[in-house]
Amino acid sequence: MTPVKTAKAVKKTAPAKPESRLAMVRRARRINRELGEVYYYAHPELDFENPFQLLVATVLSAQTTDLRVNQTTPAVFAAYPTPEDMAAADPEKLEELLRPTGFFRAKAKSLLGLSAGIRDRFGGEVPGNIEDLVSLPGVGRKTAFVVLGNAFGVPGLTVDTHFGRLVRRWRLTEQTDAEKVEAEIAEIIPKSEWTMFSHRTIFHGRRICHSRKPACGACPIAQLCPSYGEGELDPEKAKKLLKYEMGGLPGQRLKPPADYPGRPAPPLGGNGAETGADGGSTAGAAR
Repeated sequence: MTPVKTAKAVKKTAPAKPESRLAMVRRARRINRELGEVYYYAHPELDFENPFQLLVATVLSAQTTDLRVNQTTPAVFAAYPTPEDMAAADPEKLEELLRPTGFFRAKAKSLLGLSAGIRDRFGGEVPGNIEDLVSLPGVGRKTAFVVLGNAFGVPGLTVDTHFGRLVRRWRLTEQTDAEKVEAEIAEIIPKSEWTMFSHRTIFHGRRICHSRKPACGACPIAQLCPSYGEGELDPEKAKKLLKYEMGGLPGQRLKPPADYPGRPAPPLGGNGAETGADGGSTAGAAR
């Protein structure tokens, strides 16, 4: 198994003058390149085999971890493998299957509605464009871009809580509204890189750059981060803050990609450490 690339020691110095727009863009693109070397295996952390499964899993990921979704969806997809099957589901039976993900009644209502929409309006096929996707119940831009980027190869920026937090820490934007963040980052990062920049940023936010206590002393892009020093600087203490494969723990997917350098997640009820505070969902609630 290929080892995970580790952080290198850096010496951080404060900039002598305000950063120009050009310098910021160059720094952002270097962050993307260097995160690409660290997280060469970055991927969506939801298990799926087709666009419908990814759409369902992404809707379910609101207010829970991708791990919990991945542990729940095998039974869901076995019972309802197609939009037609799910649209005809008994609501109470569907709710019971979704119970481990939380907010299961609202999620069941969204899944029944979007499945019926796919069946009735799109011939049983998940649409591959933003306008049609966001017209489905429970599907916002964030959810739509997860599906477009990872099931259809259409570039998109997934602005979840991790993404928003990190691009603000990197001072690439000051915006807090997700759509405004998306618009500003779209002007900085090349369109062809939008999907992978999203994955790399979210991976970094889940593993190293945590919300409450970032592991600055173990960060491989510390020299590029204007917020360096907000977290733990001692390298040994910082290493203890690392999550998932970076910390030697199981990942979120039961069926991770072949190049994933960590351990798969355990099935529902199986043994395995579930990651703590910053292991949240890629997609989150639809806006």
